[in-house]
Amino acid sequence: MALDPKILDELARKLADSVPAGLKELKADAERNFRAVLQSVLGKLDLVTREEFDVQSAVLAHTRERLEELAARLKELEAALEGRNGSTKK
Repeated sequence: MALDPKILDELARKLADSVPAGLKELKADAERNFRAVLQSVLGKLDLVTREEFDVQSAVLAHTRERLEELAARLKELEAALEGRNGSTKK
């Protein structure tokens, strides 16, 4: 997932705003450093957007449903095969 630059900028700005008043002249430099650190740390996380998560959840639910259908069908076929083999052995 690509990190939204607006979110990183906002976080960096908030962190820079929390710098004590005596260090405000370093605010721009601190904001750049905060942004670089945030981008590096958050970039290493395996994050997905909510939209991607919802899509994959729907795919998983559909796959699970299909798997259950196929398992039921397999049981039916096994029972039919067992009935056929049982009747030919007599």
